[in-house]
Amino acid sequence: MAVPKKKTSKSRKNMRRAHDFLTAPAASTCPQCKAPKLPHRACPSCGTYKGKEVIKAEDL
Repeated sequence: MAVPKKKTSKSRKNMRRAHDFLTAPAASTCPQCKAPKLPHRACPSCGTYKGKEVIKAEDL
C-alpha cells in the first residue's frame, strides 16, 4: 500500500484545492424587457434573441 513519506502541508493542500470552487453563472440583461438572462440564449421572459422574436410570448 502506498503511504506518503511526508505530511502534506496546509499550504500545499489548499493550493491543490484552489480551483475546486463553484462560480455563479454570468447573467446579462435583456435589451428588450431588462430581465436577467444567460448570455447567448433567448430571453425566457419575452422570447427575443438579438432583437428578433424566436420564441412566441404566448408559449412562455
